[in-house]
Amino acid sequence: MLIVQIVLTLLVIVAASELFTNALEHLGARLGISEGVTGSIFAAVGTALPETLIPLLALAAGTPDRAVNEEIGVGAILGAPLMLSTLSLSLLALVSVRRRGLRGRFRPERSGLARDLDVFLVAFVLATAMLFVPHRAITIRVAVSAILVTLYFIYLLLTLRASTALVDEGHGTRVRAPLFLARLRLPAGWVTTCAQLAGAVLLLVAGARGFIEAVHQVSARLGASPLLLSLLLVPVATELPEKLNSIIWIRGGKDTLSFGNITGAMVFQGTLLPALGITLTPWTLRPDMVVGTAVTLAAAAWVRLALATGGLRVWHLLLNAALYVLYLVLVLRL
Repeated sequence: MLIVQIVLTLLVIVAASELFTNALEHLGARLGISEGVTGSIFAAVGTALPETLIPLLALAAGTPDRAVNEEIGVGAILGAPLMLSTLSLSLLALVSVRRRGLRGRFRPERSGLARDLDVFLVAFVLATAMLFVPHRAITIRVAVSAILVTLYFIYLLLTLRASTALVDEGHGTRVRAPLFLARLRLPAGWVTTCAQLAGAVLLLVAGARGFIEAVHQVSARLGASPLLLSLLLVPVATELPEKLNSIIWIRGGKDTLSFGNITGAMVFQGTLLPALGITLTPWTLRPDMVVGTAVTLAAAAWVRLALATGGLRVWHLLLNAALYVLYLVLVLRL
């Protein structure tokens, strides 16, 4: 029965994220904004909703056990960027190696990708540093949380400011499929787009809530740490929308949308969510958390270095898969 619940909530999350992303693409095209904005902001935030809602619901209205809620929340907050920076990026290489070869190039819009990675690295270094700050130092914690939130809004402004020039250069958003509600013979207008967005959010909330309960039951039956399970299990499920959408885009040659969907979600999850974790949970030093943050930073820094020194090639991202395997080996031995 528990397996059925996990599968059903997973299907709900994936379906809802597809609905949300589809509507956002149409919104981006209607607004005349760049693929960078649509991928790094609209699609990234939309497909990041499941992993965003899971820690929020766990902390605000999870199980009666507050300690379990906090571990699920922290695990989801730290596990999402880890999964995106390692497994999600490496999947882009795996699906591209046959067509492009190991030394084949990815050609996303460089300035936007560099901005995403730079902001993420700064934010996640700050979040990692807070693991070493005592919980009683509330002034420091609140100040760093405020910096992280401010950093995300600065990122939004910079990304939106760059949109006009990118559209003029031919990077405007192009939809890949008709609006789902339009297939039901409804008019594909603003009202229909917003209705699809609202319906997708409701499905995401339901799926995330069900997944929290399933993780709690699994941890109770296995006697395993909810933090470890949420680091390993929750991100695999909640990051599926980013993985699936980015794979579809990379196969269609839309490298900017594909990378922006992942790295934009990394920025969102590396700023706003850690800000919540730092202020609402103990956010204390633990070996599995240190390993996770270290691997995440190493993966993001490696991609940024490759981008700056000749451009991204397929084999570069295969090393991100190796980092994920390294993480699994280390964390399962702790």
